[in-house]
Amino acid sequence: MLKLIVLTPESEYFQGNVKSVKVPGVSGQFEILANHAALLSALSKGKVRIIKEDGQKETFEIESGFIEVLRNEVALLVRGISN
Repeated sequence: MLKLIVLTPESEYFQGNVKSVKVPGVSGQFEILANHAALLSALSKGKVRIIKEDGQKETFEIESGFIEVLRNEVALLVRGISN
């Protein structure tokens, strides 16, 4: 299980435990699962897909941002969220 927080400059968009997070990296999409290696990456415009702890999917668009992964904790710092 991953602990995820999604932050915008204005507010906290999401916080909770998830099974996976798929993000639009600058070189293409990639997915974060439990026990992923430490990572810091820029994100480009595109869709973010979260699979929550209960299996429900949530998808939203971002304009840009960054992702940090460290010890099963994922932080998304993003701009321009839309559903």
